[in-house]
Amino acid sequence: MSDRALGLFGGTFDPVHFGHLRLAEEARSALGLEQVLWLPSGQPPHRPAPRATADHRLEMVRLAIEGNPGFALDAAEAQSAATSYTVTTLERLRSLHGLNRPLVLLLGADAFAGLASWHRWRDLLALTHLAVATRPGHSLESRFLPAELQGEFQARLTHDAQVLSQAPAGAILTFNISALEISGTWIRGALATAGSARYLLPDPVLDYIARHRLYHLN
Repeated sequence: MSDRALGLFGGTFDPVHFGHLRLAEEARSALGLEQVLWLPSGQPPHRPAPRATADHRLEMVRLAIEGNPGFALDAAEAQSAATSYTVTTLERLRSLHGLNRPLVLLLGADAFAGLASWHRWRDLLALTHLAVATRPGHSLESRFLPAELQGEFQARLTHDAQVLSQAPAGAILTFNISALEISGTWIRGALATAGSARYLLPDPVLDYIARHRLYHLN
């Protein structure tokens, strides 16, 4: 089993789009990850239930990442009836990959800022590194974070991506990504009103959405 860092990318992916794909690809390159494991959620606790079923969202991700050996799909969370807590997913992956394999959870800046509201959030950094994506020209500063998160951020922040491969967990690192202003909410709204979402997500995903009439009003 490899000891190279494995990226972990969770979300509803409702639907998966080019913003997700660029974040994962740029993270793999910038952070020296061997692979990015996509983790579609099943029953997310922090947001309304996804519009598309877990089976549809899994298939859309599969279609989106097909042919990229740097990406892989983990279906366990989406196929579970239990609430999708990141910490329990990380415990499962840690048991699967062993104690020494570096794991790197990829987060957007907004998600990281809300980390203190997550279930057992303090246990996360014993299981994984955190890599926080920021847009060019923006930086993540501790003074803008909730008080309970500021100390962890200041104590664990590193600017050296090589650290992610030198320990299995515990560091926080930020990295820049391309500023693609694409959202699942906008795509779902466009599709619901017979608008075009082409060039916002891969054609195989768009064709799948049309074939199954996902996100349409009727």
